[in-house]
Amino acid sequence: MKMDRGIIVSETHHGLVCANAGVDASNVGSGVVSLLPVDPDASAAALRSRLGELAGTAPAVIITDTFGRPWRMGLTNVAIGVAGMDPLKSYAGQHDPYGYELRVTIMALADELASAAELVMGKTDGVPFALVRGAAFDAVDGSASALVRDASEDMFR
Repeated sequence: MKMDRGIIVSETHHGLVCANAGVDASNVGSGVVSLLPVDPDASAAALRSRLGELAGTAPAVIITDTFGRPWRMGLTNVAIGVAGMDPLKSYAGQHDPYGYELRVTIMALADELASAAELVMGKTDGVPFALVRGAAFDAVDGSASALVRDASEDMFR
C-alpha cells in the first residue's frame, strides 16, 4: 500500500491494484460509497444466468470499474468481473500483414470492451449498462482474474 496526494494505492483481495481499494463515492448519492463486489466473476455469472432466463440467450457479461494506468494520464474502464467469454485474446504465433510473427501479443479484450462501453454509458449520465454487439470473442467460462498480472511479473512492485 502507498499513499500520495490523498490517494491510497492498494491491492484488493481480488488482486486489483487500484486507488482507494476501489471504494467510490461518485455516482452513488450523498453520504454513500460503493464497494467492489465481493466476487465480481460470480456477480457477472449471476447476471449472465438471469439475462439468459429473461432473454432466452445468455450473453457474455463484463463488470467494469474505472482505473488509472501507470505511465498514462486519464482513466479508463477495465473489466473486474467476466462471465461467458475469454477475457484475453492471444495473437501469439500469428503473422502481421508484413510477415512478422507475433510472439507475445495478448490483447486484454474484456478491458477493451469495458472501455468501449464506457464511451456510450458516460461517466455522469446514470447509464448502468451497455450492450455491445459485433465483438468477436471465444465463448468460454472466463474469469477477470486472468487479466491480473502475477506479482512476480509486475514491474511496479
